[in-house]
Amino acid sequence: MSETTTQQQPEQDLHQLLKVRREKLANLQEANKDPFHITKYEVTHHSQEIKDRFEELEGDKVSIAGRIMAKRVMGKASFCNIQDLPGNIQCYVTRDSLGEDIYAEFKKYDVGDIVGIKGEVFRTQKGEKSVHVSEIILLTKSLQVLPEKYHGLVNTDLRYRQRYTDLIMNEEVKDTFIKRSQIISSIRRYLDGQGFIEVETPVLTANAGGAAARPFETHYNALDEDVKLRISLELYLKRLIVGGLERVYEISRVFRNEGMSTRHNPEFTMMELYQAYTDYYGMMDLTENLFRHVAMEVIGTTVIQYGEAAIDYGKPFERITMIDAVKKYTGIDFDTVTTLEEAKKIADEKGVRYEKRHKKGDILALLFEEFVEEHLIQPTFILDHPIEITPLAKKKPDKPDYTERFELFIFGRELANAYSELNDPIDQRERFIAQEELRTLGDEEANTIDEDFLNALEIGMPPTGGIGIGIDRLVMLLTNSPAIRDVILFPTMKSLDK
Repeated sequence: MSETTTQQQPEQDLHQLLKVRREKLANLQEANKDPFHITKYEVTHHSQEIKDRFEELEGDKVSIAGRIMAKRVMGKASFCNIQDLPGNIQCYVTRDSLGEDIYAEFKKYDVGDIVGIKGEVFRTQKGEKSVHVSEIILLTKSLQVLPEKYHGLVNTDLRYRQRYTDLIMNEEVKDTFIKRSQIISSIRRYLDGQGFIEVETPVLTANAGGAAARPFETHYNALDEDVKLRISLELYLKRLIVGGLERVYEISRVFRNEGMSTRHNPEFTMMELYQAYTDYYGMMDLTENLFRHVAMEVIGTTVIQYGEAAIDYGKPFERITMIDAVKKYTGIDFDTVTTLEEAKKIADEKGVRYEKRHKKGDILALLFEEFVEEHLIQPTFILDHPIEITPLAKKKPDKPDYTERFELFIFGRELANAYSELNDPIDQRERFIAQEELRTLGDEEANTIDEDFLNALEIGMPPTGGIGIGIDRLVMLLTNSPAIRDVILFPTMKSLDK
């Protein structure tokens, strides 16, 4: 049985195809031509480079390598399509160019096999830029059958579990992850140019703080201690500000023991930075400039299509307080709400659910989530969050129930969270104590007291601005990807045997 296309087969035929592939490998091994013994292959050009520089390269010898994605045998002459990182190119294979024995071996190659090819760049009679093959060697024998080429790999569960197959079959997926790498590199270049230094901080910690989230827990055998995976990068980066590293950032994975959705994955990538001698307004300016820089450098424009919306990163981002945003979309003025009972009454009238432990500021945040977020399509900074939901930011001097904090929303989603960082160790201890009281009331996401961090604040931390940006959500927006799993190479999946 010969397989020269990528068509899906019934289960019985598939079993036979897999058997034939293994038989082909066994025959090669018996003939002392085991492809898995080959250790390297010299590549001089890639497919897209040959196409882009065709006028210059036409008639030249090139050496390429990649996966056979299609194969059409026509007696003494055949065509195959070779896919490498940047794209694919047609290759013209003839018996006269290879010799009878090598051509016979080529005819037994399967779609999915990885080959090395040397040949001359030319244009076919139909005008297609191609390589006329003079040498071909099998570098890797594929023992599995790829999905049907015409439809690609469309089963989303299988795509996420077998990202390697997804990358082979879906060109736009490969492009997304290339852009993801470019986005992260662009962020690094921008921050390095602003005088920031990149650092690394612990993943395993005795105290997972810096965010409202439930941590994953594990056990460190060597120390016989329980430890947690970090939920944030914040507290260690602030220690470095105390130590005199005035501008620091880290891009790394954080871990939160929470549910999964189109916007949430238990492990995800954050960029956090801290800058001494500035505040949350400084962080707003930096964020606007950073987003514009990345959009222009990676996408080539500041107007990015996401779904049906055109997101404009070029215009000044709107800045509005949480109170004013709630007033704008609900008509409720929280500046006139003076008691918790009044706040709960408003929530009841609006059908917003809250818990017994919630205070006035929590109710405001719940109203914002319910009635405002969905309207924030263009980049919008939401300023001045209530103190109840912000244990690590400075109070507003003229409004101590609120903090110097903002969140950046785009397309109804939080992209960034920033503070004028709290550097008063006495105030910070009081807020940690309040957080621990919330834990006794059942809030598993509340912070716990971090004595070493408090000691660092007592040493003295200068006025500081800090921000965290969700890299995955930013990549979603810049690549028009509908779900977070589409921008994480290996997203968290439930085991198939569960």
